[in-house]
Amino acid sequence: MQPEPLLCVPGGAGDPAYLGDLGGLSAHRTLVFPERRPARPATPDDIETLRIRLGLDRIALLGHSAGANAAVRYAARHPRRVERLALVAPSTRAVGIDISAGTRLALARRRAAEPWFPAAFAALEAINAGTGADWEAVAPFRYGRWDAAARRHHAASVAAGAVPAADDADTPAATRAGLRALSAPVLLLAGEFDVNSPPSAVEECAGLVPDATFRVQPGAGHYPWLDDPARFVATLAGFLGPCRA
Repeated sequence: MQPEPLLCVPGGAGDPAYLGDLGGLSAHRTLVFPERRPARPATPDDIETLRIRLGLDRIALLGHSAGANAAVRYAARHPRRVERLALVAPSTRAVGIDISAGTRLALARRRAAEPWFPAAFAALEAINAGTGADWEAVAPFRYGRWDAAARRHHAASVAAGAVPAADDADTPAATRAGLRALSAPVLLLAGEFDVNSPPSAVEECAGLVPDATFRVQPGAGHYPWLDDPARFVATLAGFLGPCRA
């Protein structure tokens, strides 16, 4: 029997290829992705269309990075359609939580012992100051380990395409209000070293939903299933619970 579906909303350009099997989570759930459309990421409407197509009354939903914005907006619009919601290294744009340059730089300084740090940190400072845009140079900050596997993953992610504009149909105030009606359990998982989605911002986001569990994966960056697959899968599978017979 196939495991129950988990609807997964990727970030970036909306190509789910970079998610892979989420470190082996596919052994516990059937990973299902919204249809990818050129030049735009998935929207709450795409998620609802997929739910209806699958014939599900309620869904288990996962959003990663910018994909979490669509997942959160969906949950705010359709709180009774969400059985469980997992937000992995989530963007907090949908709920209006801003991340300061100081927060990102302070977190980045914890990697000062890494051999790639000087060039990457200089590039990050320039990006935050608005005087540079060398996103390639800051790539090591997105991973818990900048090893061969991380380099391959980064290269494949870059090849997938540029990040299109986000869906901003709902205001942060409306999304926050909708989330207050969400009774489903929500897991918010941050990587310890993730400058893109710092733990402090993810924890603040957790305070906006009634039944939230906030976790930090030690040693992880923006892709925690790559940094420690076993820990990641244990966390997610434990949150999602056993599949119903």
